[in-house]
Amino acid sequence: MRTVSLLLRFGPTVATAAVLALALTAPTASAAGISVSTSGSTVSVTTTACPTSSGSGFGNASLLNSSQRSFAEGRVVMLTGTSAGQSAVWSNVGTGTYTVSVRCANGVTAGSQAVIVSTASAPTISATSSPTMGVMGGLGGAVKDYSTLTFAAGGALVACGAVAAAWALRRRAKPYRL
Repeated sequence: MRTVSLLLRFGPTVATAAVLALALTAPTASAAGISVSTSGSTVSVTTTACPTSSGSGFGNASLLNSSQRSFAEGRVVMLTGTSAGQSAVWSNVGTGTYTVSVRCANGVTAGSQAVIVSTASAPTISATSSPTMGVMGGLGGAVKDYSTLTFAAGGALVACGAVAAAWALRRRAKPYRL
């Protein structure tokens, strides 16, 4: 009887740990055939998954933004290169999250991978500039001036919560009292 009780108590935990261990050691699904990189507003993809060329080239690569779902909706570019490696490049890509997908000439998808494009440069701060509102640190009220009424209302809420907690703990300790 005790064994059944222990199994019911700890069985789901042990099963979850075993599944998690297997999931972490299993090979992950990745974009096996493509490598995506960004440099400023340029996105490039390289692959070796499309070694054979048909009359129309090695295949195509598509750059999809978050609202586009199908391969043809994105910015489609032909893969260029040799049978040892192919690549595609998109220029003037705006800031955002994109999905790069590569489809070989034989119709097989070589892979897809998400990429984040950040074209914002670091802000330039001159030695003569100074903050206009002071340091924005502290507990959240360092810059804004709250009125006395706001502090009084907050204090009343804290006091009400403390009284309610004390009443609940006292009632729990002696259930026959109010």
